[in-house]
Amino acid sequence: MPSHTESALEAGLAALKQGNYQTAIAQLEPIATYQSQGNASLQARVGLVMAYARSGELRKAIALCQTLTESQNPQVKEWANVALTHLTKKRKNSQKSPNSHHATADNSPAQTAANTQPRYSSAVPSVDFQNQYVGNNGLLNSPSYTQPKEFGIYWRQAKRAKVWQPLKKPSLIPLRLLSAGTFMAVFWVLREILKFVMATINITLVKLPYLEPLQLLYRDPSRLVFVVLFVAIAISPWLLDWLLAYFYGQKELSKDILPNYSRETPRVLHRYCQQRHWPSPQLRILPISAPIALTYGNLPRNARIVVSQGLLEQLADDEIATIYASQLGQITHKDFVIMSLVLLITLPIYKLYQQLAAWADKLSKGVFHWPFTIGSSLVYGLWCVLTGTALLYSRLRPYHSDRLAAEITGNPNALTRALLKISIGIAADVQREAQTSGQLESLNILLPVSYQQSISLGSIAGHLTFESMLMWDSVNPYRRWLTINNTHPLIGDRIRNLCQIAQHWHIDPEVHLTSQKSLSEKTLQVTHQSFLLQTAPFLGLPLGFVFAGLIWLTWQTAFAFKFLNLKWIYEDWSFVIGCLLIGFSIGIVIRMNSFFPNIKQNSVQTDQQLPYLLTNPSSLPIDSIPVQFVGKLLGRQGMSNFLSQDLILQSSTGLVKLHHVSWLGQPINPQDLMGRQIIVTGWFRRGATPWIDIQTIQTQSGKSIHSPHPIWSTILAVAAQAWGAYIFLVG
Repeated sequence: MPSHTESALEAGLAALKQGNYQTAIAQLEPIATYQSQGNASLQARVGLVMAYARSGELRKAIALCQTLTESQNPQVKEWANVALTHLTKKRKNSQKSPNSHHATADNSPAQTAANTQPRYSSAVPSVDFQNQYVGNNGLLNSPSYTQPKEFGIYWRQAKRAKVWQPLKKPSLIPLRLLSAGTFMAVFWVLREILKFVMATINITLVKLPYLEPLQLLYRDPSRLVFVVLFVAIAISPWLLDWLLAYFYGQKELSKDILPNYSRETPRVLHRYCQQRHWPSPQLRILPISAPIALTYGNLPRNARIVVSQGLLEQLADDEIATIYASQLGQITHKDFVIMSLVLLITLPIYKLYQQLAAWADKLSKGVFHWPFTIGSSLVYGLWCVLTGTALLYSRLRPYHSDRLAAEITGNPNALTRALLKISIGIAADVQREAQTSGQLESLNILLPVSYQQSISLGSIAGHLTFESMLMWDSVNPYRRWLTINNTHPLIGDRIRNLCQIAQHWHIDPEVHLTSQKSLSEKTLQVTHQSFLLQTAPFLGLPLGFVFAGLIWLTWQTAFAFKFLNLKWIYEDWSFVIGCLLIGFSIGIVIRMNSFFPNIKQNSVQTDQQLPYLLTNPSSLPIDSIPVQFVGKLLGRQGMSNFLSQDLILQSSTGLVKLHHVSWLGQPINPQDLMGRQIIVTGWFRRGATPWIDIQTIQTQSGKSIHSPHPIWSTILAVAAQAWGAYIFLVG
C-alpha cells in the first residue's frame, strides 16, 4: 500500500472513531474508488458505510453496503448482510417519520439528514478496524470486490442565514497595493514592447539603403504610454461594450427578463445600490452556453454586469443572486477598474491571434502559411504576457468579492453551490464544444471560476462527494505555492472561507471541508521533502548567489595576499549572473530523475484511478505518477493550437489537461488527432491545475507521437550550464 494511501486510510478511520463523519467520508471515499488498492479499498468502503449511516446519508450507505454483500470475503459479506438489514429497517422507519429531512439533486430528490448529529449511530454494527481490517493478515486480503456505484451530483441545499451580523471588515491595503502594482506592470510591459518595436524599425531603416532612421522613434515613450492607459481607463466601458457586442454578441439584459430566472437578484441590486446611493449597474447578457459572469467599467455609475445565458439557465434563483452580489463586490472594492483595462488591452490581441491562425489554416497547403503561423504563436505569447501582469491581482480579489456577496445576501451556501455549478458547467461546455472556446480563454481572467481549474474538478463531479473533490484544494500545505501561474485562487480555499462564514452565522455549511490537521506528521514530512525537490531549480538561484559571494570573497582574498590576480575578470560583477545560471542548471539536473521516472507497464495507473489521483491531499507535481489513459482528444484544431496550448483528454471518468512539446518537423501533430480515440502514456502531476506530461500518444491505427519532455529539460539544463560557465569565465 503506498504511504499516502495508508496515511489517508488511517486518518479516515481515526476520524470515524472520533465521530467526525464528514472528515471520514472525505478521506475514505477516494480510496474506496481506487480499484488497484484491493485491501485498502475494501477497508475504506466498510468505513464509508458506517460514516454514511451515522451522518444520516442512508441511501448512500445502503447502496454501498449492497456492493459489499457481493464480496467473496465471507466475513465481510456476513457483516454487510447484517448491516444492510439494519439500514433498510432504519430507512423504512425514517420514511414513516414526519420529521425526516430531504435534500434535492439536479433532477431528483434524495434523502439526507443533518450532518451534526449521529441519528443512526446504531444502524450498523461497529467494527474494530485496527484488529480486524488492518494488516497483511487481516480480513481484507481478498482482492475480489465490486466497484461501488456512482452516486450522482447531490446538493445538501443548506439554508441561508435568517438574521446575521456584519462580518469584520478586512484590510484592503494589499488589494490597493496590488492594484497599483498591476497598473505599473501593465505600463512597464507595454513600454518595453513599444521600445522594442521602435528600435527594430530604426535598425531596419539604418540597414536599408537611401533611408534614414526616424528621430521620433529614439524618444522615451513612457509619457505616451501613461496617457494612453489613462485614456483607455476613461473610455473602457464604451469600448468594451463595442468589443463584446462585435465579437461575442453581447446584448442588454432587460430587467423584465431577469426576474424570470431570479426574483431575488433585482431586489439585491436595488437594495444595495440604494444603500450606496449608486445608480443601478447596466445589465448585459452573452449568448454563451457556459455559465460565466464578469464586470467592467471605471466608476459605479458606468459599471456593467455581464452574465451568460448558460449561467441564468444552470443556476438556481438564490445562486444567481449571489453571483450578482459578488460582482457588486468588485464594484465596491474598485478592482474592476484595473481588470477592465487588462481586458481592453488583451481582448483585441487575442482576436488578432485567432485571425492570424485562421489565415494560416487557409494557406496551410502552401509555404506561405508559416509567417501567419509564427505570427499567431507570437501574438498568443504576447497575450499570455499581458494577461500575466494581472495574475496576483486576479487571485486576491475573489476572496473579497466572495466575502461581500455572502454579507449582502446572507447566503454563503448559495454562493458555494454557484461556484461549484459554474465549474461543472464550464467542464460540460468544454466536452460539448470538444475544445476550450475562445470566449472562455479570452475572458477567463474576469470570470468567477477559472476554466483551467474547472476542466478536471467539474468533470469528476458525481464520481465523488464535493468534500473529496476539494480535499487537495483545502488540505495540501503547498497548494498556494502551486497557484503562482493561475488566474484564480483555488475553489476549495474559497469555499472553505464561505463555510467558515456559514459556521460564524450558525448555519450548516453546504460542504464540510477538513482541516490541514487531517494529514499525519509523517505525510507532512514526506510532502515537505517532495516540495523542496519540486522547487530545486528555483532554490538553485539563491544558492548560485551564495556561490558567487564565496567566489568574490576568495578572489579578493587571493588578490590582497598577492596569490592570484584575476580581479580584472570579476570586478564587473557579471559573473554573478553566470553563477545564478549554473545554480539553476544544477537544480534541473537534481530533480530530473524524479520528474521523469521510467514508465513500466506493470505500474501505470489507468483513467479509472483519475478521481483518486485528483483527491489525494498530499500529491505534488514532483510525484510523477506513471499513467496510461484511454479517451478522446479534445482541443482546438489547426494553427490556433500550434503550441499545443489546448490539449485535453476526455476519459471515462473525467477531463485532464495534457502538456506536449514537439520536435520541429515531426510528421504528426496532436492537433491533427482531434476528436479521435487515443492512448496517452505519461506522468500525471497534481497541481492547482492537474495535468499529464505526455510521453507518447498512440492512435487506434498504430500511429504514435512522442513528446520529449526529458530531452528538452536536459537541453535547457546544458544550455543554462554552458551560458553560465561562459559568463563566469569571460564576464
